[in-house]
Amino acid sequence: MTIRVLIVDDEALLRMAFGTVLETQPDMAPVGEAADGDEAVHRARELRPDVVLMDVRMPGTDGIEATRRVLEVSPRSRVLILTTFDLDEYAFAGLGAGASGFLLKNTRPEEFLTAIRAVHAGDAVVSPRITRRLLESLRPYPPDGGTDHGERLGRLSAREREVLVQVGRGLSNSEIAAELFLAEATVKAHLGRVLHKLDLRDRTQAVVFAYDSRLVHPA
Repeated sequence: MTIRVLIVDDEALLRMAFGTVLETQPDMAPVGEAADGDEAVHRARELRPDVVLMDVRMPGTDGIEATRRVLEVSPRSRVLILTTFDLDEYAFAGLGAGASGFLLKNTRPEEFLTAIRAVHAGDAVVSPRITRRLLESLRPYPPDGGTDHGERLGRLSAREREVLVQVGRGLSNSEIAAELFLAEATVKAHLGRVLHKLDLRDRTQAVVFAYDSRLVHPA
């Protein structure tokens, strides 16, 4: 299966560079480009890409708002936010808009390609530990858990809730398995049910939900 990628960046040279790297892969294809957020939404509606590489700082509609609108017109697409710094000030807003992770612009080509494949497969690009650090830095105090969070948490079994807490703490599946004395495959199955029951796209959004619902508090 070919992963169809839409490249969104206001710098033409970067769009060209990303496209050149993608074209070297037998399982990927750059299907379009956009130079700003409005064009990204238009191209996403037209092309329905599997993955959108989304720059944050662009003239006009920025990458955060564009991410939200892209996912409205192309719900099956996955968005990777392109950031300049590890703790970009827009990172949390990108999560809230529905992005599946973050990709640094100075990422090595092999990591760049691995990240795209991971997001396409439904995984989060940013490791749980980095996601937790980002959340703690940008949002030291989580908001009150609202009635929506309480209702959604009620859908989970006790074990699924335990798994969600460990995901929010930044543990990997193998670490959760050791913590809860479960097989790693069982943890993966529980996490899949958590995502489904809570209507979450991936592990990254599960971390956000764990913080927002106050299951997990910053250290």
